[in-house]
Amino acid sequence: MKAIAGLTGKHDSVLLIRDADLVMAALRQALADAVPEERPGLERAVALVESTAAATETRVRADWVRSRLSAVGFTGDIVSIAALKALRRAEPGLSLIAAVQLQKDAVAHPE
Repeated sequence: MKAIAGLTGKHDSVLLIRDADLVMAALRQALADAVPEERPGLERAVALVESTAAATETRVRADWVRSRLSAVGFTGDIVSIAALKALRRAEPGLSLIAAVQLQKDAVAHPE
């Protein structure tokens, strides 16, 4: 999740963009047109996209938080103040309010 071009400073909201439906449509079309040798791989890809698309927005945000914490080398307790600080270090544009909400999402959806 990246900041929108032209916006600067801290933001209290995080925009979640999901395009799984577009990817799913493309994969299903490819599967419909596939030769027999391609079908197993495309069927697996369809299954992966379906499972990803089924994830709730809260789950997607929780996974994103964990990936951002990992990117800055944070390995501590996700409930901690240190985790909140690490998240804001990873994403400097996050306001404290947004970071706290994202942290709550991650706590609500353990790995």
